[in-house]
Amino acid sequence: MSASKHHESGEVRIGHSLHTNEWEFAAKRRENVFQSLQKLEIHCSQNKVPNIALLGSGGGQRAMVGLLGSLVELDKAGLLDCILYLSGVSGSTWCMASLYQEPDWSTKLDTVKDKIIKRLSGPGVNLTDALAKLKKYYYGKDFFSLTDVWAVMIITTYMKEIDEHTLTDQWNQHSKDPFPIYTVNDKQSKQEAGVDPWFEISPYEAGYSLTGAFVGTSSFGSQFDKGLKKKQQPEMDMLYLQGLCGSALAGEDELFKSFWEKIKDFLKGSKPTNEINMFEEMKEDPKAPPVEKCYQVLMDLVDTNLCVLNGKDPSDLHQSIRTNLNELAGGKSQLIFSTQKLNLADKEAAKLYIKQYTKDVCNYLSQFSLGPFDLFLSICKCIVLWIWGRNYNFLQKMTDESLPSTLLETETRDYEDAGLLLNSPYISVLRKERKIDLIISLDFSESDPFATVRDTAKMCKKLNISFPEVNILSEDLEKPKDFYVFKGKNVPTVIHIPLFNVVNCGDDVETWRNKYRTFQGPYSAEMITDLLEVAGKNISNNREKLKEQIRVVVG
Repeated sequence: MSASKHHESGEVRIGHSLHTNEWEFAAKRRENVFQSLQKLEIHCSQNKVPNIALLGSGGGQRAMVGLLGSLVELDKAGLLDCILYLSGVSGSTWCMASLYQEPDWSTKLDTVKDKIIKRLSGPGVNLTDALAKLKKYYYGKDFFSLTDVWAVMIITTYMKEIDEHTLTDQWNQHSKDPFPIYTVNDKQSKQEAGVDPWFEISPYEAGYSLTGAFVGTSSFGSQFDKGLKKKQQPEMDMLYLQGLCGSALAGEDELFKSFWEKIKDFLKGSKPTNEINMFEEMKEDPKAPPVEKCYQVLMDLVDTNLCVLNGKDPSDLHQSIRTNLNELAGGKSQLIFSTQKLNLADKEAAKLYIKQYTKDVCNYLSQFSLGPFDLFLSICKCIVLWIWGRNYNFLQKMTDESLPSTLLETETRDYEDAGLLLNSPYISVLRKERKIDLIISLDFSESDPFATVRDTAKMCKKLNISFPEVNILSEDLEKPKDFYVFKGKNVPTVIHIPLFNVVNCGDDVETWRNKYRTFQGPYSAEMITDLLEVAGKNISNNREKLKEQIRVVVG
């Protein structure tokens, strides 16, 4: 491993070498790995200690609980201390965020696991706290997007907490744990040929894995100009990071519905007739428009969206919106709606219609001084424009010729769930500088349990990254086993472990998959216990095989 030059606070770093602190951490961690291998009677010299990465795929709460169950069994087998890197996508990052709340969690994993399970099985975040957090995101930084909304409305539903720690705050409490790497992708880069979309976030820096362009993690999201920090933004907290990493839980239609239903819940909880509500300040302002009218328009707008998404006629709601807007404007409403007609039989056309309609109403409402209602208007606009993970672009106006020009032109970049591109964080650990010898891939995907490893092999071939050939027998596609090894010459060995398989589920693989869907409500305590056990079996049943593959890599 080669170290980078000292990373100056707030400066952009261009280079493929590892951050100095990561390099130093890895060197110390390898000493621990060496001791652990000796205990397992896997003998090697200190300079031949293998670099082992554990990967958790996406899969919502299924991935979160599945990774936890797997780590518990790795710990029991004495193998957890052999892991150098722990990297996750989407739901697996939720588990990581919970673990790294606890100082040196890997030294007391049973206790930490019980604490996490107790929280997941307990009551959710109350509406007052959730609304307060949403307002903090909205008023506390320059850019507000669906990621903020998703974090507060959805992540808290599953995780049952508002985690306001930051990645850099937590890190000095972890000297004995694997090095964590969270992964997302750059939405614009994903749509541009030849531009690196792979984005990693570690305790030291955040940036483009393959391009080699990084910024200090505490400065990610701040405004830069030509590589120098211009305006500080607050460091993202762990709730936001989980929202950034874990937002690909469903197709767009389901996401639309989910957002509008959650907004409806939030609006109901903030009703102006409630004893305590967030619109109190408007009531006291004589120039503010009538609170009840504004509230009703927003409620009707939410219901209109839900109506259309459910294939129902929203005519009555349209009329109510017109009436209330007219009264808000003192009987002089000049609202001009799109001339497009609503055709419920054509789902795509209906979606376009309701987006434009929502935009028209929001734009019209924007002329009023709506105080706290502006938050809800912004949410509606973000849904219509589908804005996720918007942050300042730390590479703006840089002149480094090694960087793709399109990465330097825009003031902002949008970041989203890496599972929308590849549902496992292979690319982050395959950076040459990390010199990974063995990858243990835990696959919690909802459908094809081999898609991640197959797609990675194809991508690596295209990108000229060392990776083994991946061949899956046709019978394994329907009936996956619990342990696969892919290897080759001068490439890392890859162990691939599908969550539900014929060994731990027998003939009921499909039953288990249907029981634990990605987009469903939070799991019950019983479901969590069962899933922990099933995931754990994939490690306990293959304890000796895992040791054997480490021996082979050492040899």
